[in-house]
Amino acid sequence: MRHRVKGKKLDRKKAPRESMLKNLACSIIIYEKVKTTSAKAKAVKPLLEKIITAAIKGGLSGRRELIRLLPQKMAIKKALEILADKYKNRRGGYSRIIKLGARQGDAAQMAQIELV
Repeated sequence: MRHRVKGKKLDRKKAPRESMLKNLACSIIIYEKVKTTSAKAKAVKPLLEKIITAAIKGGLSGRRELIRLLPQKMAIKKALEILADKYKNRRGGYSRIIKLGARQGDAAQMAQIELV
């Protein structure tokens, strides 16, 4: 039974799943929109919200949180300098998921996740 268990396993073990989600979050921060499967988009959205909230918080603790969550230095820099100013007055909901339909090869539901 999975009472109150949040998140999806995405058919991966813990370390590869966390690594994939962190890299996907980096791509979303750098490119501001990414096309992926619906399940991955839904799984990465809470992580993305935490990252942007930490960037807005700023300071040393916010920077250390970003270093812990993001593997790429360019994504950390963009989150602190550009996205923190952009979303400073917003209370949440920094991203949106747009459904795109099924993928041709395996009929996986695709979605585009982008920063608002």
